[in-house]
Amino acid sequence: MAERHPRNRTGRTPLRRGLAAAVLAVGMLTASTAPGYGTGAATPVPGPQFTPLTAAVMTEPAPFDATDGKTHLSYELLTTNALPSSARVRLDRVEVRDARTHRVVGSLSGQALADAANPVGDPLPGADGYTPAPPGPTPTVIPGSQEWVVWLDLVLDRGQRVPKVLEHHLSGAVLTASGASPFEETVQITPTDRTAPLNLNAPVRPGTWYSSESCCGNTHHRRGLGPINGRFYVPQRFAIDWYRVGEQGQTWEGDPARLTSYLSYRQPVVAAAGGRVVEVQDGIPDNTPPVTPPVPPIDETVGNHVTVEVAPGRYLLYAHLKPGSLRVREGDHVEPGRVLGLIGNSGNSTTPHLHFQVMTTPEFFPTDSPPFTFRKFRVVGHVEPRIWDDNLGLQPTGVLPITPSPYDGPHRARYPLDREVLEF
Repeated sequence: MAERHPRNRTGRTPLRRGLAAAVLAVGMLTASTAPGYGTGAATPVPGPQFTPLTAAVMTEPAPFDATDGKTHLSYELLTTNALPSSARVRLDRVEVRDARTHRVVGSLSGQALADAANPVGDPLPGADGYTPAPPGPTPTVIPGSQEWVVWLDLVLDRGQRVPKVLEHHLSGAVLTASGASPFEETVQITPTDRTAPLNLNAPVRPGTWYSSESCCGNTHHRRGLGPINGRFYVPQRFAIDWYRVGEQGQTWEGDPARLTSYLSYRQPVVAAAGGRVVEVQDGIPDNTPPVTPPVPPIDETVGNHVTVEVAPGRYLLYAHLKPGSLRVREGDHVEPGRVLGLIGNSGNSTTPHLHFQVMTTPEFFPTDSPPFTFRKFRVVGHVEPRIWDDNLGLQPTGVLPITPSPYDGPHRARYPLDREVLEF
């Protein structure tokens, strides 16, 4: 969905003139031996030390299994150059280690690091969906007194143990007029979340669906850093936008300026798990596609929606529903599969789709976005170009360029990766 912070709509002209999102190009940490990545053991620097960089994670990293058959941990490291503005820091390497054994389980350096680190006030390169993100400048140099975000997407091979506690080892050099002084620091020791992701039923009726803007690439969901009530959040980290796909691979037919041309429009939205309805919003009109609408007020960002509490501290959000189609009220108890409403185009949405995610609070702003999985589905293809809410209706036709995926086939208890086409 096009849920960008109402004052921070990634990749759009108003954003670049106003409140910006901290974002960057795709950077993936893996435990492979590809250039720029490490898997060896290392010894941390003992004892207290002055650290030119401070660091903080924004969420407790939560492992989840995806359709690639691997375990992912996707989270963020906020890094601040604590030195005066006259002293820059060249960040050469970021290593994620098992805090118990100090073994490196993933790292970023060189171009991979440059593509995974940006100042918090910079817009997301390539987020307009039309142009690829340009390579980040190397080396990665953080000016004095400036805060950056490093987007960490750690991928563990099948069977590789998820560390109970992670630590982050940063190395580089302090750059001053008199020269460069190398440094190393081990910072931000954090436990991983041991809570199993919610394993859900589909939030839509059986059929073929396109999972857009899901983790873990350069998308406005994954890379959307929102300054809310005085602190940063990534409220859509694992959100997925769902589009109905027809037999010919089409998402719309006829005139893309008509809501009824979109196969998703007025499709039923169903409860993916049982629970209690805690928030309902209705009465917001549908937008006219395919041109991006004005940024709505913050309280209308997700449009008409239903929020269901399904476990302590876990809420399911069904957003951008058609006005007047909602079939539940606050306080209702719903069973899995119950129709909640119909897909619309309300709120911060350009073309009809269902925005679906798990939240840690009943409200969208502010919230954290934990991962989840679906009980069963079949991957039937992949879409290579980034076709999403803001450019779906601007394509020459409504037919998606679907190609075979290496992950085609049945999946159970897995999270769909970005731009997969699947059957529920």
